[in-house]
Amino acid sequence: MINLEACEWRKSSYSGGGDSGQDCVEATVQPAVVGLRDTTDREGGYLAVSRDAFAALLADVNA
Repeated sequence: MINLEACEWRKSSYSGGGDSGQDCVEATVQPAVVGLRDTTDREGGYLAVSRDAFAALLADVNA
């Protein structure tokens, strides 16, 4: 299993809630995977997907 806890996480600029920090998603991009987590629950775990799977998701969303 890949441990992304020590990685640098960035908050999405497209997350809602303004400065309140609500409805925010953070991401970390690593050589083999992309990690996603809830900014308001950083200890709640994360979702890790392959970079190919994440690229396919973005292509579907943007289609």
